[in-house]
Amino acid sequence: MKNKKAYSGFTLIEMLIVLLIISVLILLFVPNLSKHKETVNEESNQAIVKVVETQMELYSIEKDSALPNTETLVKEGYITEDQKEKYDALQGVAP
Repeated sequence: MKNKKAYSGFTLIEMLIVLLIISVLILLFVPNLSKHKETVNEESNQAIVKVVETQMELYSIEKDSALPNTETLVKEGYITEDQKEKYDALQGVAP
């Protein structure tokens, strides 16, 4: 009687099937992730605009004056420099 070695592991066909399934899943999910990233960026931009415009109105009410520019809001501490830069970029204001 010969001693046969028992091989344990996956066959090439099994490995190819697993790789195929993983590839199909990646093809399904990657486009959705990029769409979600765009949506998050749009919502972030809308939030920055809303925050800065709300702070403009608050400044106007507190100081009983016209709406200020973003430079004034930064100087008075109503918004950060980063918020100002993003808001100006979204509004098309040159730095």
